[in-house]
Order: sequence, then C-alpha cells, then structure tokens
Amino acid sequence: ESRSAGSSTAYTQSYSDQVEFLSHRDTLLAPPDNGESTVLQAGRHEFPFTFQLPETLVTSFEGKHGSVRYWVKAKLHRPWATVKKAKREFTVIEPIDINTPALLAPQAGAKEKLARAWYCNRGQVSVTAKIDRKGYTPGEVIPIFAEIDNCTSRAVVPKAAIIQTQTFIARGTKKQKRSVVTSITGDSIPAGKREVWHGRALKIPPVGPSILQCRILQVEYSLKVCVDIPGTSKLLLELPLVIGTIPLHPFGSRTSSVSSQYSVNLDWLNTIPEQPEAPPEYSAVVSSPEAEQSLAPPCRSELGDILEGPFFAYIQEFRFRPPPLYSEV
Repeated sequence: ESRSAGSSTAYTQSYSDQVEFLSHRDTLLAPPDNGESTVLQAGRHEFPFTFQLPETLVTSFEGKHGSVRYWVKAKLHRPWATVKKAKREFTVIEPIDINTPALLAPQAGAKEKLARAWYCNRGQVSVTAKIDRKGYTPGEVIPIFAEIDNCTSRAVVPKAAIIQTQTFIARGTKKQKRSVVTSITGDSIPAGKREVWHGRALKIPPVGPSILQCRILQVEYSLKVCVDIPGTSKLLLELPLVIGTIPLHPFGSRTSSVSSQYSVNLDWLNTIPEQPEAPPEYSAVVSSPEAEQSLAPPCRSELGDILEGPFFAYIQEFRFRPPPLYSEV
C-alpha cells in the first residue's frame, strides 16, 4: 500500500504472509556410508517415488494478491558441479459436498430504500429475494425468486449478479478484490408498479470452488440483487453462496424443494444396508403337512349339489397361509 509522508514524500508499506500446507522429502539415491560418490553409468535412470496427500488441502488458486500452489521439486547433487533442479506443479481440488444440511438450506432476505433527490422524497423501493439453497456447483442454474416494489415516481431497473470476493490477510491487515462472475438484467419497472421473478435463471459459469478454511486467503461468493434507482444510489441485497465440487445427489432434488420449511437430516442414510435382506422361503413359514392339507380338494359330500362344473372353477376360500409381507427399508 502506498502511503503519504508529507506533501512531497511517499513510501510503500508491504504486507505479506504465507502458510505451508505440505512438506515431504525423500532421498531417492543416497551415497554409500564410506563417503565415496555414487557413480551412475551413462544412460537413462529412473527412481519412482510416491507420497500420500493429506485429506484436507486447500484448492489451488491464483488471485490478485496471493495464490495457493503445489509442486514437486527434484534436485541432483553432483561433486564439483552445480545442483540440477526440476520443478513440476500439480493442481489440488478440495472436495466440497453441497449435500449437507447447511448448504441445502434456503437463503432469503429483504431490503428497502428511500429514494431522494435534492432533499425531495421520491418514494420507496423495496426488494425481497430467495434462492432454494446455499450450495451450488459450476454449470448449475440458480432460480431466483424476487419481488421488487417501485413506489417512486421514476422507472427502476433490477439486476442480479454472482460476486466473487477474494480476501487476503497479512499481519492483521485485509485486502479484498471483488469481481462480477456473471449477471442478468431484468425489465424496467415503471413508477408505482411491482415486478415478480418466478425463478429467474442465472447460470453459474466455470469458476473455482469456495476457499473458506485458509488463515490468510479466502474466496467467497454471493448472489447480489440490486435495483438501479435514477438520481440516487443503488438498492443492494446480497445472499451468501458456496461453490462446491460435489453436485446435488438425485434425491437432493426432492429434499431441496421442501428445504425452505424443514432442515434436511442425512444421517439416516448411514443405516441403510447395502444389500436388503431377502424374505424367508415359503417352506420355512408353512410346513409340508399343512400345505398338503390346505391344497387337498374338499370332499364331494361336503359340497353337496353346489359344485356342478369342473372342480377348479370352484373357489371355496384361500386356504394357505400367505407369506409375510416384505417391507423395504
């Protein structure tokens, strides 16, 4: 940051910080214990290596004032010669599952603003907006439900946009960079009229996921609904968003529709067995003598003159015990 130290002097104050997420070293070819050098014959030599990444790593990111980078570096030490180095970067994506109760919860808000021009009251503009959930993934469409009341004497224009906010923290000082990811513009609302958005679609472009668990760098998203009011500042309403990497499960389409009234508890999924238990065999429920007795045709003397046609056209009653009901979990 540039700072002034008087009318003719100025200086720049620098702020920096860093966090190390991962550090792992392997010796692929070690010299012998006697202190002599290891000689490799002419030709190609390969030394495979592997290492396990920690489960929690921040997503790779390149920002305005900072970045998150991962790389593998190899060094070759040679006697009486410079060290040869090779470096290759790789990308890490932190998994963010939006199928959680916190990210399936709906987001809503309301704001109003009194329009003034030259100390004259021109009326009030109000906006209410709602989205089905907080978590989305790139490529999804956000349906926006909103009502804009224009009680002023002039026409206003509603807009909606997805905002990315990069926050950099160093030595207790914050620096932010805000940018518009995508936006839409609604129709002009005449004076004294109301506009209703019944799920106005706003598609999320390919963007990086949210970064929320880093001490010095954060990437956050929000849905901003604003109304341009002539002669005064804009009316702004922001709803928080989280851009994840694991999209909504098929059953989530049903739960998200009712999530506006109820929180979604997914713990019950852990109790479902992978293989449902089969129903018991019929022979295990009804013994053979009982089955034979049930299947035996009635005596003709018992039926009297009722039976005139073929025997199997006559149904006296369902004599066997039915198998138990099969209930799905």
